[in-house]
Amino acid sequence: MPELRVGVCYDLRNPPDSGVSDQFLYAEILDQVRWLDAIGADLVWFTEHHFVDDGYLPSWIPVAGAMSSVTERVRFGTDICLMPFNHPIRLAEDLAVLDNLSGGRVELGVGMGYAPHEFRGFGFPVSQRVSLMDEGIEVLQRCFTGERFNYRGKRYQFDDVIITPGYVQDGGPPLWIAAMSEAGAARAARYNTNFLPQGLKRRAFDPWVAELTDSGRNPADYRVGIIRSILVTDDRGADWPVIRTAERYRMQLYQRFFEESGQGFGEKGEPIPQTWIVGDVDSCVEELKAFIGEFGITDIVTMAMPPGLRAEQMSDSLERLFKEVVPRLKVELVA
Repeated sequence: MPELRVGVCYDLRNPPDSGVSDQFLYAEILDQVRWLDAIGADLVWFTEHHFVDDGYLPSWIPVAGAMSSVTERVRFGTDICLMPFNHPIRLAEDLAVLDNLSGGRVELGVGMGYAPHEFRGFGFPVSQRVSLMDEGIEVLQRCFTGERFNYRGKRYQFDDVIITPGYVQDGGPPLWIAAMSEAGAARAARYNTNFLPQGLKRRAFDPWVAELTDSGRNPADYRVGIIRSILVTDDRGADWPVIRTAERYRMQLYQRFFEESGQGFGEKGEPIPQTWIVGDVDSCVEELKAFIGEFGITDIVTMAMPPGLRAEQMSDSLERLFKEVVPRLKVELVA
């Protein structure tokens, strides 16, 4: 099984009543990431959405580029980058530049998107999302070879394309595919990528395991990542309520998206847990060990600054996570 990596995730949402400007928020997060890199974080991931009134991050590559200039070790990735809204050749070029700026510290997790207002905003129907997703992945994989290629698809047709500058990483940035359904699980297996499961275990995770196993591949050879936030505290009663309020605000948007799209809402079954882990160092280590063991998690990130909170409100928990919880966790997982 690949080595465990633990990090943070950002959506850069700035609620209208936060009292700070977007410019201040971006600077605050940049300072936080510099500090997190120094205390041992492995990952910085981003989520992407568009046309949201609190400024939900629509463009992650410029942010990662800025962060790469103030960090030395964290790797940058997405859970997720919305493939239908990103032209694959342009995305491949941007990733090549970021791969060079960061010294080969970039990865890419892609998903299809589901919020109807985003498809309206970009001017094409939701019905095109599957073909845009599949063809986007196929084009990216050709781009990442570093070789000249042609491509003929339903949505994209390209002749005599080669991506310059070349990638620092051999084979380009590692690719991840997100899934909430059997079709998504099959897609990740078909394109032989790392995996970002969400939603119900029986619809996303179990079919992915079955697809790999049936084809003679071992799921333990792949990286499996998830956003699951962690609050390290000795006083849950004092520290959790303010985080819970921010988390409720964060999740209201996704509930609205699910209701508008009719997807991922109301189904019964065992979920892949994405609720917060809250407790002292010992309890966080034990809960994380059980979760990692059940789902083969190799990459886990926590929301570093839930919407409306300031960096200092998360500092104690994040410091204990990366200085106490993660070192113990890594040792105990290989023991």
